[in-house]
Amino acid sequence: MQKAVNVSAASFRDPSGRVFTREGRLLRQVNTSYSATYDQFVQGGLYKTLVDQSLLVSHVEIDEPLGSSDERYRILEPERIRFISYPFEWCFSQLKQAALLTLRIQRLAIERGMTLKDASAYNIQFIGTHPVFIDTLSFDAWHEGSPWVAYRQFCQHFLAPLALMSHTDVRLGQLSRLFIDGVPLDFASHLLPWRTRLRPALLMHLHLHARAQSRHGLKTTQGRQTTFTRAAMMGLIDHLESAIDAMTENRADGPWADYYDRTNYSAAAMAEKQRVVGDFIEQSHPSVVWDLGANTGLFSQLASTRGAYTIALDGDATAVERHFRDCRSRRDTGVLPLVMDLANPSSGIGWCHEERMSLLERGPADLILALGLVHHLRITNQVPFSMIAESFARSANTLVVEFPSPADSQVRGMLARLPAHAAGYTLEAFESAFSERFTIDTVHSIGDSERRLYLMKKR
Repeated sequence: MQKAVNVSAASFRDPSGRVFTREGRLLRQVNTSYSATYDQFVQGGLYKTLVDQSLLVSHVEIDEPLGSSDERYRILEPERIRFISYPFEWCFSQLKQAALLTLRIQRLAIERGMTLKDASAYNIQFIGTHPVFIDTLSFDAWHEGSPWVAYRQFCQHFLAPLALMSHTDVRLGQLSRLFIDGVPLDFASHLLPWRTRLRPALLMHLHLHARAQSRHGLKTTQGRQTTFTRAAMMGLIDHLESAIDAMTENRADGPWADYYDRTNYSAAAMAEKQRVVGDFIEQSHPSVVWDLGANTGLFSQLASTRGAYTIALDGDATAVERHFRDCRSRRDTGVLPLVMDLANPSSGIGWCHEERMSLLERGPADLILALGLVHHLRITNQVPFSMIAESFARSANTLVVEFPSPADSQVRGMLARLPAHAAGYTLEAFESAFSERFTIDTVHSIGDSERRLYLMKKR
């Protein structure tokens, strides 16, 4: 009997093939219309070069019936990415690394008579802090004299948002959430300061490119050239690489990037908190941990060093940037830092809200760390304890959560600004609401503080 096959909503636009899942396995069909190009990609050596250099996910060809027999040429089982992330969840350095990876792959492709036919940022995923290309069917044959057909897409998916994050405000990386097909170049040109026109690369590839689009539609200056030699193509790649290399993060004054430098924990209390959280993680033996409100990753590292692949989420882009750079310097491949407002987490977007998954659709995790978070959700965002508990229960089976009492100095300041009708932040209310969804396994009061740590199991 034919086993159930589910087509990925993220791949329906690709005429070269489809992505499927079957019994938990991720599979990709190569259509017969792409057969000659696929053979060139594999037999010509580009596939091996990219995999050997850890630039592309590897795959194996399998001999199983799947999909339409009239369209099927090959069935591939690619290496599975443990957590799918999206460009609007990346910090500046992550997007920069993804852009440089795309250009490096285009250079290697041109050297072997091929090209990237699309340059979507969604074709990149991160394994820890290492970017990797995931779309095996994004390559096409290239003939000298042809332009780079993905040039406009590269500028919209990478150059425009990086320029905005570098020269205006790093938080403008969130525009990729609104513009799923890339930030329009005329919009980026309008938002960028005038001084960016004095930078030759940004003038050419962004401002003049935007003007050409407004005059000629999707036919850009680069795309209208009748001949585009190999040397010209390499020069284009060099020019784009130089432009991106020169960009640096325009740091926003995020409120939490220096949290651990000014926390109200004493040194002894912080050391105790780290020890207890580490013990809770070891007791739970998680394979995947979500650290919600991870800040610069102090506790994410506790999880990764205990063998858990850790997704570290925080709404402060500057804190995530620091965390990502620290992970890269330590070569910690067990942590993936991402930018996410936990009061407004990533939702399903794209066609029928299904092309890009919501955060919950990418779970559940084995364990959630919610440290220094609940009081912000309850007081600042006015989310009831019951709804916080429900969200955590949908995300993981085990929970390590911190509750600062109303006597905590930080909580006192937050409550002082809270309207009287929004009161209700009490230990009793917290435990009652969470007990509806979890059983409380262990409670630990942290010495020299007004805070408690809980280990909970979902009912």
